[in-house]
Amino acid sequence: MSANTTDTPRPLLTWGALSIVYVVWGSTYLAIRIVIETMPPMLSGALRFLTAALLLGAFLLVRKGGAPFRMSGRQAGGAALVGLLLLTGGNGMVAVAEQHIPSGLAALLVASVPLWLVVFRIVARDRPALLTLAGVLVGFGGVAALSLNGGGGTASTTGIVVILLASLSWSIGSFLSARLPMPPNVWAASMVEMAAGGLGLIVTGLSFGERLDLAAVSGRSWAGLAYLVLAGSLVAFTAYTWLLGNAPISLVSTYAYVNPVVAVVLGVLVVNEVATPQMIIGGAVILVGVALVVSTERRNRTRAAEPAKVTA
Repeated sequence: MSANTTDTPRPLLTWGALSIVYVVWGSTYLAIRIVIETMPPMLSGALRFLTAALLLGAFLLVRKGGAPFRMSGRQAGGAALVGLLLLTGGNGMVAVAEQHIPSGLAALLVASVPLWLVVFRIVARDRPALLTLAGVLVGFGGVAALSLNGGGGTASTTGIVVILLASLSWSIGSFLSARLPMPPNVWAASMVEMAAGGLGLIVTGLSFGERLDLAAVSGRSWAGLAYLVLAGSLVAFTAYTWLLGNAPISLVSTYAYVNPVVAVVLGVLVVNEVATPQMIIGGAVILVGVALVVSTERRNRTRAAEPAKVTA
């Protein structure tokens, strides 16, 4: 075994975490839609992430004691900033947008995240391959088509603008997560991110006049919230956080073209959303662009990792 074998995540563990993110996060768009039927979007998100943070923190304390919580101020601040970008800005605005657009359309527009990550690399003076740039152009062409015609349905301009801002915030958080000091324990990092994101959602929700009337919340919305806490936050978000620190971002980003398919199918089957031809075509163009970006990036990373050939 090589000296760095123990530092390399096992493929089964990586693909197991990816599978969770693929399926569970695809279903969270529907769960959010159900929750906001009788709950305000940002305060319900705050309840989701603060509950998950408390449960995860209690689990760590019981199992590991205080060791996982040992982190510097810079590490805690890095995790908090990422949590605000991913959860307050990203997830919070997704919930707001789903008041105005179908959950399937929201998922398709969020699929633009890997395209934004390439743009940020260019800004950071990284030079992506030509095929990567082609994929970005194709993908953003699909985003533009969906945004301009609302997916061929009744989606509002407000909802589309908000979901695009959510995608941008999530992309910035993902980009910075590998460049900021973070807590050494991945579970503690997730807890800090969820706590910061939840607190940010409380402040934002109250600032926009949201109020949570517990008596008016339906059992269906409570069930959706429980699913988001347990599956969406504790399981899937922690898996995503682990992947960001242990797998190539190009591989992690593949969730972006699996989630929309799951979200669209569930939206049609469960809440009778309509998948219009324009929505399917525009979404397919986005996914083609994302697939081109991810496949090209993975191929380039593989080549870069190959040892140089010695010639006689």
